[in-house]
Amino acid sequence: MSLKVYNVLTRTKEEFVPLTPGIVKMYACGITVSGDAHIGHAYQSVVFDVITRYLRYLGYDVKYVRNYTDVDDKIINNAAKTGENPIDFAEKYMAQTDKEMDDLGNAHPSIMARATQCIDDIINFVQKLIDSGHAYVSEFGDVYFRLNSFAEYGKLSHIQTDKNDTGVRKDVEPGKLNDLDFALWKSAKPGEIAWKSPWGMGRPGWHIECSAMNLKYLGEQIDIHGGGRDLVFPHHENEIAQSEALTGKQFAKYWIHCGLVKVNGQKMSKSLNNGILLKDVLAKYDADTIRFALLRNTYSADIDITDALLPESLKHVYKMYSVFAALKNRDFSNADSVKTDAKIQEIVVEFEKAMNDNFNTLEVIASAFGWFNFINSELAKKTTEYDLQKISAKIKELFGVLNILQQNPEDYINKIKTNTLHQNGITEQDIEKSIAERATAKQNKDWVTADEIRAKLLKNGIVLKDAPDGTTWDIDL
Repeated sequence: MSLKVYNVLTRTKEEFVPLTPGIVKMYACGITVSGDAHIGHAYQSVVFDVITRYLRYLGYDVKYVRNYTDVDDKIINNAAKTGENPIDFAEKYMAQTDKEMDDLGNAHPSIMARATQCIDDIINFVQKLIDSGHAYVSEFGDVYFRLNSFAEYGKLSHIQTDKNDTGVRKDVEPGKLNDLDFALWKSAKPGEIAWKSPWGMGRPGWHIECSAMNLKYLGEQIDIHGGGRDLVFPHHENEIAQSEALTGKQFAKYWIHCGLVKVNGQKMSKSLNNGILLKDVLAKYDADTIRFALLRNTYSADIDITDALLPESLKHVYKMYSVFAALKNRDFSNADSVKTDAKIQEIVVEFEKAMNDNFNTLEVIASAFGWFNFINSELAKKTTEYDLQKISAKIKELFGVLNILQQNPEDYINKIKTNTLHQNGITEQDIEKSIAERATAKQNKDWVTADEIRAKLLKNGIVLKDAPDGTTWDIDL
């Protein structure tokens, strides 16, 4: 089964055929570093990280470019509030965001582009649009894209605009010929950071950055352009207009957009004060848990970060690692290799079928529950015909595309246990002491005391497991 992707440009699911066989050029719009990264930034970055990993799993040579917008109005305004230089302000948040994305388990893009490192490229791009009549310079030194010069405007978003409605100058923004024209270059206000250009001191408009960086790092045409669904209009629509006006070629073949983030059913927004900062999530949960939560969703759908989502995801990830850990020191040397290989092939087919269907990580995780249930059921038998170590190794390999379940199982389990004990204010010594006291109570047939000890431990997140060879404990997630 070949890979099919949903192309927002055509509103259909299409077979993925790159422009150059074996090579994929992909660009995803990154973050405007005007402050802390939030869970929405995490969602988008994880989605395109997984898409990159799966394309490489299929054997493609992927050149993935992601950008930072490191100069814009928000950055300038927020830097002014703190008294910082805007460049220094942006540098600080880029470094912080880089670390958070590393902690989240995202691989580094092939190129991490920055607007301020492409100023000459942006100026050259804008000048060519002016020379070809697609842009004009206002009397104030701003440069605007002439919207009515691009007949296909709106083909991505399907938003209809009256491109030929040239307003009377007093009715539109000063300097514009048409209220729908958008800025390519903004003249500098007094005291603002600015660069020298043929039109005076100024800085890039937001939309031109990505077009210029695409052209610089990937060329005139790319295979995949992506970002959040909120960027379809006007950002990506404007990118198409200025890029295709310049080259006369189709800018991107496939447009992929991930959904937006809701928090307990409501759109995440500053006005609702329900934003979730990535640094706060990382302080409480590990990367496996966060990625599991974000990928247990079809990427194009909105994701609802409920109060239960991350705790439930931690529970599932912990159980999966526990299954891996249970295989340690087990002997499967007498397993049936034919049956084992057949099971592995079945798992691979399920995985690839889901991922080939528009990168359906939700279906992958749903299938994985069945894979782990199978291993558990075989472990419960006195003997098994399957080499469960070999099967689990393949599952781990496949989950490498999601970058989940890649840690040493015992290390992961111990880390989560330690964190849980710390949060509940209890130590391993406390637990062992309680287990000993309970054993004494049971020997004395004091069942009430034994039950009270069990209940007290459970209240502190500790579950006891009685077996013929003694009592062990685990955390109750």
